[in-house]
Amino acid sequence: MGTKPEEPRGAHQDGPSGTEPQGAGREERARGVPRTLAEALRAGGDEELAALLRARPDLLNPVPGDLTQLATRAGTRASVVRALERLDRFALQTAEALAVAPDPAPYDTLLTLLTGDNGGDDSGGNVVAAALPGAVAALRTRALVWGGDDRLRLVRTARELLAPSPARPSPTGLGPTVAEATAGMSPGRIQEIVAAVGLPSTHDPVSAVASLTALFTDRDRMAALLDTAPPEASAVLDRLVWGPPYGEVTADPAPPVRWLRDRGLLLPASPRTVVLPREAALHLRAGRTHRVPEPQPPRLEAAASVLAARPQVVDGAAAAQALTALSTVEDLLLDWHEGGPPVLRAGGLAVRDLKRAAVALDTDEPTAAFWLELAYAAGLLAADGEADEAYAPTPAYDSWLELPAAERWARLADAWLTATRTAGLVGSLDAKGRALSALGPGLDRSAAPEVRRRVLALMGELPPATAPTPESLLARLHWERPLRGPDGASYGATPATGSYGAAAAGGTSGTLATDLRSRLAVWALTEAESLGITGRGALSAHGRVLLGTDTAAATDRTGRLRAAADALAPMLPVPLDHVLLQADLTAVAPGPLQRELAETLAVLADVESKGGATVYRFTPGSVRRALDAGRTAAELHSFLALHSRTPVPQPLSYLVDDVARRHGHLRVGGASSYLRCDDEALLDEITADRRSEGLRLRRIAPTVVSSLADPSTLLAGLRSMGYAPAAESAEGDVLIARAHARRTPPRTPPAPQPEGPPSPDATLLGAAVRAIRAGDLAATVATKPVPAAEGTRTPAAPGALPRTTAAETLATVQAAVMTGSAVWIGYVNAEGTASQRVIAPVRVEGGFVTAYDHTADEVRTYPLHRITGVAELADD
Repeated sequence: MGTKPEEPRGAHQDGPSGTEPQGAGREERARGVPRTLAEALRAGGDEELAALLRARPDLLNPVPGDLTQLATRAGTRASVVRALERLDRFALQTAEALAVAPDPAPYDTLLTLLTGDNGGDDSGGNVVAAALPGAVAALRTRALVWGGDDRLRLVRTARELLAPSPARPSPTGLGPTVAEATAGMSPGRIQEIVAAVGLPSTHDPVSAVASLTALFTDRDRMAALLDTAPPEASAVLDRLVWGPPYGEVTADPAPPVRWLRDRGLLLPASPRTVVLPREAALHLRAGRTHRVPEPQPPRLEAAASVLAARPQVVDGAAAAQALTALSTVEDLLLDWHEGGPPVLRAGGLAVRDLKRAAVALDTDEPTAAFWLELAYAAGLLAADGEADEAYAPTPAYDSWLELPAAERWARLADAWLTATRTAGLVGSLDAKGRALSALGPGLDRSAAPEVRRRVLALMGELPPATAPTPESLLARLHWERPLRGPDGASYGATPATGSYGAAAAGGTSGTLATDLRSRLAVWALTEAESLGITGRGALSAHGRVLLGTDTAAATDRTGRLRAAADALAPMLPVPLDHVLLQADLTAVAPGPLQRELAETLAVLADVESKGGATVYRFTPGSVRRALDAGRTAAELHSFLALHSRTPVPQPLSYLVDDVARRHGHLRVGGASSYLRCDDEALLDEITADRRSEGLRLRRIAPTVVSSLADPSTLLAGLRSMGYAPAAESAEGDVLIARAHARRTPPRTPPAPQPEGPPSPDATLLGAAVRAIRAGDLAATVATKPVPAAEGTRTPAAPGALPRTTAAETLATVQAAVMTGSAVWIGYVNAEGTASQRVIAPVRVEGGFVTAYDHTADEVRTYPLHRITGVAELADD
């Protein structure tokens, strides 16, 4: 656990120096009511403190020295914004209602703001009343609200973010109060408004504003005033009542607007702008802060197309897609087996190389980018780190290939679940207007893992074989995190716009298609289907095990992966050891093949089509490729006969023999290069062929022809002319062109970029709670006055370390050893961090004091020269 220098004390944002008068503070203290957030935390138990740290893990970095530091950190703007972003819609509506309520506000006042003066209708009001205790508890758990039900307080930073002001309307659509809107108005103008509404004039503007506020909050008198308004004025109010509360006016406004302005129902916000005061808007809303409170999340609706689907059908479709996913990743990395495309200078894959990968996989570019990013996230693909850097499979790819199919799938699915890299962003522009490339920088989105898991978890809440509609799923996600702004931009960074602008309208339709969280959810639905976690839009059985939603699944990550692989394995077909050879020089693989058979067949034949069955075609070029790899004609005949369930067709046998007979008849070597052949007539034919002019051939002997082209170019040229030459070494031996596997050095998969600090485990939480309580004990313990330099005795300043001379420190500690009493010390560790401790010394010798540390709850030894001072504890 880390520490940091002491944070300021005594000026906490929610302390008695805020809004409470001094007399109220004394009254609260007399009744034992907490006056600050720190006192509220101090009055709670360890369970409440642990719940706060679990809900807001950013407060733990580093561990606060005491509860005052914790309360101060919990009230900082960045931490409050992060906590608000993790509220669901109703908890956020509750906080917004508290922001416009009096401070402090009783629970009944908060309930009235959410249900209205009449308590809402029978169903809606009851639902809000039933859900409100949970929302208040959620706010209390996150230390956004503190105090009892009779005095609910919203932390000051949250109130500043959520409350309306003259510069920014509230997310509820409410404007500033009468007092705030009239702050810059002349006293004479205020008196004119008071007279216009029939109130007696006052001797000062403060009492005039208070009188006007009392009128607007009195339901009967306000109704009587509005009854006298012309119909056009009521129409103006109707347009402003639910927000935004601001409107533009001309220098000579229309009579209805003038009537409202003269009576304070529209107050000036600028020379050309007026605002509807909050008290008047609440009256027109019947006391409600929100047009539509949303105490319950939207229901997930089942897609009509899968209502009759059976679990077996969903699992079968998901298993088939899982097999396709494995095949796609293998094909991709096999295509880059001898080395992939180069890495761009700025990192990532060039657009043309992405297009080539898409053609090789027979898919579109966004899908190819997804498979590339998946292989990269799983650690199967990386840059080789050479001077001319290029992509290639990693050594982990070879280990992955040795695993059973189900375990290989589990590795891919787990990499997708935890990766923060987002393939859907490939091709879009970054903040500087540059296109984001596949495998390049800038694709990490820390919210991606959480969104993927939440999407699948919501699908898991539905009955088996039931797929949700995307619209209902996105609506549910937006209800759970309403403050996620477009492209992940936090509301806290732009308080006047962003996600709160959409929330103020009371709806979600405007943000579902544009914000990053919704786009991540849409991509998650598509990618989960491609990966085989879902089938026909519904969560599969092995997908439930992978997420841990199955109660029988292990809770740890390794156990879940093993359980998911075991659930998928029975649904995957057994690899076949045979193919069906046909007379048209094709072979049909009716299912997945054993690895050795598939690798050999990939050399001997070309893949013509894929699907439920893979079709291979034998050509002279493919047979020559097998011969170049060192296979003989006899070995090829034996291989075909062994692995074919049908007799080897005669045309295929003839093809193998014909290519083998001509293979190696011509020999190519290096001079620049040369061509030799015992058949002089064949050499005459080649040199006379006009297609060989580019090879610059020259006869230097009856059986030898030289060329200015290099051996590889000469080989390719002769093969394009229909010949089957073979390369030879300097000794005259035939060179076998075996595939050269290129691998990167060992690479670790890219580390996910978490969204904020990770949630602490139970061990860290327990240690943090003990450390904070111990530091708070040392910070708040009552001590006797510390002797000053002049000999007088003055109390130590709150939170200040005790300061005594070395002689006084030694004498006080030795006295405590003899009397067995505890003392309060200031201590500076080897890193220079200062802290306060309450210790009971048991031995002093050799410049060290051995004592029981009450704050750490253990016996420790402290160097005397690191003790800044010591003070005796008060008698009580």
